[in-house]
Amino acid sequence: MTTQKSSLLTAENRKPKAKIQTAVDAVLKAIQLCEQVQTEMVSTDAIQKADRSPVTVADFGSQALICQAIGTAFPDATIVAEENAQALKENASLLERVTDYVNRFCKDTSPAAETVCEWINRGSGEVGPSFWTLDPIDGTKGFLRHDQYAIALAHIVEGVVQLGVLGCPNLPYRLDAAETERGCLFAAIRGEGTQLYTKTGELLEHVHISETVHRFAESVESTHGDSEAHANIANALGITAPPVQMDSQAKYGIVSRGEASLYIRLPNPAYPDYRECIWDHAAGMIVVEEAGGTVTDANGAPLNFLTGKRMQENRGIVATNGKLHQHVLSALSNLNL
Repeated sequence: MTTQKSSLLTAENRKPKAKIQTAVDAVLKAIQLCEQVQTEMVSTDAIQKADRSPVTVADFGSQALICQAIGTAFPDATIVAEENAQALKENASLLERVTDYVNRFCKDTSPAAETVCEWINRGSGEVGPSFWTLDPIDGTKGFLRHDQYAIALAHIVEGVVQLGVLGCPNLPYRLDAAETERGCLFAAIRGEGTQLYTKTGELLEHVHISETVHRFAESVESTHGDSEAHANIANALGITAPPVQMDSQAKYGIVSRGEASLYIRLPNPAYPDYRECIWDHAAGMIVVEEAGGTVTDANGAPLNFLTGKRMQENRGIVATNGKLHQHVLSALSNLNL
């Protein structure tokens, strides 16, 4: 697969698109920070949040860099992000580590710890008519295992995702290749398709769903879905290949480039009232849709990003190549799922 240098500002003679370029540049920088943390990580670089999910130096550093970039380019922007700086303010050694990593990527300044906390807290905005949503590391457990994780950033206007950037530092260029380089970035603009880049910003290809591949993707974490129901759906569709199990919105990425025909995420039976967070799906959704696929909830309803940080009106996620979508929804209905 050949690569070429490409600027999203001038690709295919399109007019400048400041938002997508700012988003891509910010995510590329966050990828570098995350990889440095992963290489140098010590045991104290990860802590547990109140909900028992992990958060790391990389989560905080990634959010600081991206929120600072968006806030500088668009001072009036609202950002709704997963993390806040409260835990850092209560952990001096962790804050010192985060500040050190963030400083490595600030050429002309050396922000103090207080400033880094302010950048992180730029992500404490609320859902409204126009906002960005960010997951600085989607799939932190995957990050800790040196497996799949994603940096997910999307811009939403009047409830419609207008652009999405999905950085997947450990995702191979091609999933099934025996030997392949790793580190991808998906960038999608509403109405203009999805492009795949290397983690250094080189254009690989315009990606498209496949109507011939017949396998599905699901989370590697059993608590993140209903694995038994997913298997029942696959059987109903005649899918015999083992599922592709991976963390994070990287699953949307492999659907968008035709390596899976279906990504399904039904609520775990132990948590039937669980509702998905907006930052866990906004970027991935537009990446799939702009590659020709379809994304809804398990009832076939559009994802509603205006009900707060969680999609209160939606249950589960179904992302497909489009051709399979109604078949999946029918199977869900027939199986009373």
